[in-house]
Amino acid sequence: RPFHVEPTNIVSENDDMQRVTDEASAMNKRIHYYSRLTSPADRALIAPDHVLPAPDEIYVYSPLGTAFKVDSCTDGYGKNSSLVTIFMIWNTMMGTSILSIPWGIKQAGFTSGIILILLMGILTLYCCYRVVKSRQMIPLTDTSNWEFPDVCKYYFGSFGQWSSLLFSMVSLVGAMVVYWVLMSNFLFNTGKFIYNFVHDINVTDIVPGTNGSNKVICPSAASDHPPQNRSVMFSSGNRTGFELFEEWWDKSRTVPFYLIAVLLPLLNLKSPSFFAKFNVLGTVSVVYLVFLVTVKAAHLGIHLEFSWFTENEFFVPEFRILFPQLTGVLTLAFFIHNCVITLLQNNKNQDNNVRDLSIAYFLVGLTYLYVGVIIFASFPSPPLSKECIEQNFLDNFPSDDIMSFVARIFLLFQMMTVYPLLGYLARVQLLRQFFGNAYPSLFHVLILNLAIVGAGVAMARFYPNIGGIIRYSGATCGLAFVFVYPSLIYMISLHRAGQLTWPALIIHIFIILLGLANLIAQFLL
Repeated sequence: RPFHVEPTNIVSENDDMQRVTDEASAMNKRIHYYSRLTSPADRALIAPDHVLPAPDEIYVYSPLGTAFKVDSCTDGYGKNSSLVTIFMIWNTMMGTSILSIPWGIKQAGFTSGIILILLMGILTLYCCYRVVKSRQMIPLTDTSNWEFPDVCKYYFGSFGQWSSLLFSMVSLVGAMVVYWVLMSNFLFNTGKFIYNFVHDINVTDIVPGTNGSNKVICPSAASDHPPQNRSVMFSSGNRTGFELFEEWWDKSRTVPFYLIAVLLPLLNLKSPSFFAKFNVLGTVSVVYLVFLVTVKAAHLGIHLEFSWFTENEFFVPEFRILFPQLTGVLTLAFFIHNCVITLLQNNKNQDNNVRDLSIAYFLVGLTYLYVGVIIFASFPSPPLSKECIEQNFLDNFPSDDIMSFVARIFLLFQMMTVYPLLGYLARVQLLRQFFGNAYPSLFHVLILNLAIVGAGVAMARFYPNIGGIIRYSGATCGLAFVFVYPSLIYMISLHRAGQLTWPALIIHIFIILLGLANLIAQFLL
């Protein structure tokens, strides 16, 4: 969030003193919040007392490591306009889940996929609204610096504190594992493209695919012959050198280990604040993905055939029993509940919080819907089956596709800058709870980082399915932060006030049961 002071003309001494007091109060609250995320010796998220941004440079930080600059977005009191607040929420929610939305629609069926995106957006928005209101229902004089885990601790004691920590770690570590799998994927395809281009090697993957300049491939149809360089026919180049390259540049056996040399040292840094400067690439990446999807759809055309319950060779039914796989992905795709209070408390007009949150959710849902529907509808069936849509839809484009190559480069660099920030947040939350210090020693930090990196490498090596990882982690952390805690806190608050009614009780118990069923279904389907 911004630290911003803007000079104005002094109308009167009283007005000037009131303005200084308001600015100091707002700034102290922000500094107090960020200081709680760090150890006293670590000032990564604390603004230096003598450094303030220039009036035309406002930097907005979110708890999940997103940082971006907005020009002239405050009113001089450190408050954000509704437009900036909406953009902050959209920017924070948009993540790697967007790559798996087309696959999720394929798993659920086209019509049911669209319906589920709309319903899950509405449901998670309502639960997010309950999170925002939960702090206001606490009868204490000052809860302005509280986040949702603090609210959980107030209502559920140490159980709420430790369980919220557990589920928060699930979301963070789950995101880091997905990042490692995707970075391995993007690095492999980028290296493959560069090697083939430098050595003037023309390759044709031995996998089903379309012909022409806008080629689409089906890697899952060639499970016995993965679409890597060793499964190619080549017309030029040194075969011995080529075989040596494919031996040492393998998507699952070697590339995930190469990332350790780059990312493990970065995780051990005491302050990752340098990397926050590059996180604007997240917004650029999403915008570019939307552009890529639009261009590809314009060239490929629309390929839809409505078969409501019967599956055929090229199309999937409109309704499928595998729909919980999409709901698991969407739970994480719409997940912002553990930090939404922070994002909204600096809104200039607090009366607009519900409206701004609703608009942000609408834009997020619209983005997911656009990418998912366009990729699914334009996927060339025939000759390929809709079942060929990959968990990462970029895998449906060959490594020599220029637009996909640019997208992978953007996403690779953006993820490599966000990854140390996620690791830092995981370190702060976990080590500070156990040792009272976010950096007790290099040994403690190294052990934690080795465990996190090891999980990412293991997944990239043996289970590189980002759709599966996203839906498992999303359904798990979503059970607590999206479905259970907001509903329980609301019912407890109404009960203490003597306002709990049977309809409210039944509705919120039903929401809890939906979250539980969503989690159980991930392990059954």
